[in-house]
This record gives sequence, C-alpha cells and structure tokens, in this order.
Amino acid sequence: MRTTPVRLVSVLTAAALLAAACTGGDSVLDAGNDDPPETAAPVTTPTVSEPSGSAPDSEVDSTPDQPDAEPDDTAPPETVGPTTTIAPLADLPPCPVEALDAADGPVSITFWHAMANELETALVDLVAGYNSSQDRVQVTLQNQTAYESAIDKYIAGGVGSRPDIVQLPEYVVQAFAQSGTFVPMQACIEAADFDMGPILPRIADTYVFEGIQWAMPFNTSGPVLYFNRQMFEAAGLDPDDPPVSLEELRAASQQLVDSGAAGFGIALDSGRDSGGGWFFEQWFGRAGEPFADNGNGRIAPATEVLFDNDLGLELLTYLQDMTASGLAVTVGDNSGGQDTFFKMIAQDAPAASTIATSAAISSVVAALGSGVAEGLTPDDIGVGPMPGPSDTPSAQPGGASIWIPAGKSDEVTAAAWDFTTYLAAAQTQSTWAAATGYVPMRSDAVELDPIAALYAADPRYRVAYDQLLPTVDDASAVVPALGPLREIRAQTADAVAATYAGGNVEQILADAAAASNALITTYNSQN
Repeated sequence: MRTTPVRLVSVLTAAALLAAACTGGDSVLDAGNDDPPETAAPVTTPTVSEPSGSAPDSEVDSTPDQPDAEPDDTAPPETVGPTTTIAPLADLPPCPVEALDAADGPVSITFWHAMANELETALVDLVAGYNSSQDRVQVTLQNQTAYESAIDKYIAGGVGSRPDIVQLPEYVVQAFAQSGTFVPMQACIEAADFDMGPILPRIADTYVFEGIQWAMPFNTSGPVLYFNRQMFEAAGLDPDDPPVSLEELRAASQQLVDSGAAGFGIALDSGRDSGGGWFFEQWFGRAGEPFADNGNGRIAPATEVLFDNDLGLELLTYLQDMTASGLAVTVGDNSGGQDTFFKMIAQDAPAASTIATSAAISSVVAALGSGVAEGLTPDDIGVGPMPGPSDTPSAQPGGASIWIPAGKSDEVTAAAWDFTTYLAAAQTQSTWAAATGYVPMRSDAVELDPIAALYAADPRYRVAYDQLLPTVDDASAVVPALGPLREIRAQTADAVAATYAGGNVEQILADAAAASNALITTYNSQN
C-alpha cells in the first residue's frame, strides 16, 4: 500500500478519532477536545425498513439506467431514494431557522472552503454579492487550501475553533454524518419548508445517509471525455460523435493509432481522485451494479465491497489490454490532475483524449486560449460523456457540499442556513456554474442566464449536466457511502497501477477487495 502524501488527510485517521471518542462517551469527532459541542447529540442506531410495495435492494433490477427519450430541463427525473429510516430528527441537533429574526444586529459567520484560483475568485464574488444583498448576515471566507486540509483541521479542533459552515467532499458522508457534530441539513429543510424538488435527484441523494439529508449540494462535477477534434478528424472519426461505451473507445483508439493521427488513443492514470479510484466507482454506477453491499452503504452501513466480481475483472482486464496493446498510455498517479492533459499536447506520441473532471473545462479552454499548445485553439478540444460499460451516458455526482456544524448559537445556525439557501438558489447556481464549469445542481438554474446562454453558445459545458439526467432507480446511481472511502480509493488506485504494470488481474482485484473489507471492518468496529 502506497504512502499517502502529506497534504492528504486520511479519513481512517478520523475513524480512529471516532473510536476514541465513542470509547470515552464523547461526540465522535471531539475526543481530546476541551470544548465539545453543547447541542450535538450522537446519532442513534439506524433501523432499516422497506416501504410497502418496494423491493429490497438486492431485488432491484441492476440493468443500466435508460434515459428519457427527451430530457426535460424544467424538472428533474423521478427517483427512488434510499429506503432507510433513522432516528427522528428530534434526536439530532435542531435547526432553528427563525432565530435570525430575533438577532439584535448582523450575525457574522465563518465559511471554510477549499476553492483555488478561478474557483476561489468566483466564490469570493458570490459571497460579496450575498453580503451586499442584505444586512442580517455577514460571511467571512477562510480558504483551507484543500478538502483534506479542511477535514484535518475540523477533526483536530473543538466546536469553538470550528467554522459556522464548511464545504466538504462527497467521500466523507458516512464518517461525518455519524460524527454527531453537524446539524442535519434535513432539519433545516423541514423547518424552513425548503423545496428540494428542483435539485437533481442524483445530486441530492449523494449527501443522504441512512435516510437523512446531511448536506446541501453546492459544487457538483462529473467525469467527462476530453478529446482532440483535429486528431479525430485526421483519423476519419466524427468529432461530433465521440465514443460513449468502452468498446467504442477501444475502436476509436485503434483507428487513431493505426491512422497515425495520434500516438495513443487515450491517456489514462491511476490516481485515486481519478482513474484509479473515482472512475472505477463511476463505472460500477454506470453499469448499474453496487460497489458495496447494503445499497452502496446507503440502506445500512456497508460490511464489504463487491467490486471483486465479473465486472471488476472485466474493467481491470480492459485497462490492462488497452495499455499493453499500445492503444492507451498511463501517466501514473497524476496527483495534480494535469499530466494526462500534458500528454495530449506532448510533442512525442501525443494522446488524442483523456478522462477528467468536468470542473476542468474552463481551465482547459483558458489554457488553450493562452497558446499553451501550438496549433491548438480552444475550439479544438471536444468534450463528450465519460465512456463506460454501457451505451447510456450517466455519472455519479462528484464535488462537494455545504455542512452546518452543531454546537453554535441559534442565531449563528440560522445565519448559516440563510447563506446555504443563497448558495442553493437557482440564480446563484447559474452564476456559479457559468463562472467555474461546475454543474448547476438545480434543473431550473439551466433556464437562467448566464448558464443558459453559455450552454446554448458552447454545449461542451452542458455534457456533465446531461449525464445526471437519466432516471435513478437504485443506489448505484450515487457514490458509495463508506466511512473509509478515501482509503478504499487508495486500494483500488494501487490495484489499477499494478494492473498497468502487468500484474495478475484476478489476484490484484482480490487483494484490493480484501484490504478494503479490512478497512470497513475496522471502521465499523470503531463506531
């Protein structure tokens, strides 16, 4: 198992803190702290129930999602959400949304975020707009430089040193939902009668654990295919019809290499935030297969991963064959997220495509506009759905969401909720998406400028949004909710790297599954 870079915090470390806290009877993220939350209550043991007339998760049809014939942008598709119930919201920290009305003056709140460069600039603009639009709440931004830094700092501090609102990634859902240190967003939603209807089901469900909406989606992304339109045309491929399935990707890569239009059909990596971890989960979701038991850990806490199966074997074998045959090239870990793009503009044997987050679209277009690649303009980069093990484009939402820490005053909690509703508003989501390349989480946001105008003028920005529209019918449509998900992604990333190195795929997969199951067992025993 590889060593985790210093800048990354291990969620398994958080699990160890959870264990220590539970042993001492304190809140699971407050062991050793002098100032535990005053109102945070531990999450009680959930119970699983099946609604009348619904099938258990094991009986749900696992065929790939089928899109509607004509996607309707005015309303999100219907969804069948998790069937789990949990202890009543009354047993969890409350959300006194009306307390802001009684405040003597403007309530100041601190917002921890992890945006950088153009993304931070866009967030600063959003917050400035909110602060100037009303006189009840003033938000101060504090950049934690990365999600892992925010997680590490949150775990290390007590309630007095924690922010009033925090941006956290999708892979911490179980660990932080079980921590007892957050106000469940559902408490605010119900207290304010907030309409979640326009929020795309896949995006909302990403932050549901055991039937409770714990966070409000904010910056949503998904993996997409970036490709060189010039190379596709030179190889006789239609750049307006990029490959959608893995087999189509193989065929296109073969044509690109055989024609001499490109050195490789695609540049791949083994990073845990990309080709080795996140994308591996994405492909299971694309195939409609669970990555872990108990509905990907959303119906009840998972006890084991399920990727050591025929699909997992097919995926790793595919990746190994693509590189061994010279149709693909791996750039390794790709921790900065740029190496695959650099391979696309390499002078020696460039790759014609790569898979990366949709949040990179604006940066890629800007880089090409600055002349970083001679002979390539922003119009020469194409964007298509992420190729996967089905003919139907779809993706599990990635990115991050807004969480409200517990233990604060009623006025502060109400102020945090007020700011959250601003970030979740249709116009804010339209403005944010257009400035960053993130996906608007709401169906009504795409009807508003500036994102409506951008989508009309440049459909590349809309690809990731359209991947989230197919009907959701089971828990495989969203990222697994696993306590040690970050560490499990490290295991699958190592497995993908070993696969590219020519190892025995069956043994690699079995070892990764065994290590992942040990992580889950340890996490569950500590909770």
